[in-house]
Amino acid sequence: MSKITVVAKIVAKEENRELVKTELLKLVASSVKEAGCINYNCLQDNDDANTFTMYENWKDAEALTLHAATPHYVAFQTAAKDAIAEFAVNKMTLLA
Repeated sequence: MSKITVVAKIVAKEENRELVKTELLKLVASSVKEAGCINYNCLQDNDDANTFTMYENWKDAEALTLHAATPHYVAFQTAAKDAIAEFAVNKMTLLA
């Protein structure tokens, strides 16, 4: 299988920006330790502080599937679910 890239857009509710940011940074700290994780980056938009982009590369689709079941990912979903206004995930494969 080939490497898979994930680009996720997360928009925090204005009043929950710091909670979402804190939870995302916790998620990064744990996710980078996973065997199939190549990189796991969290970016905050310079023009809209409520908008975060996750840029991740995984060894393969199986590694990403395993990631979604980890305690730290489940904990993020639980902690931030009511604090997020928008959550969009794009799974991508490099063409060239």
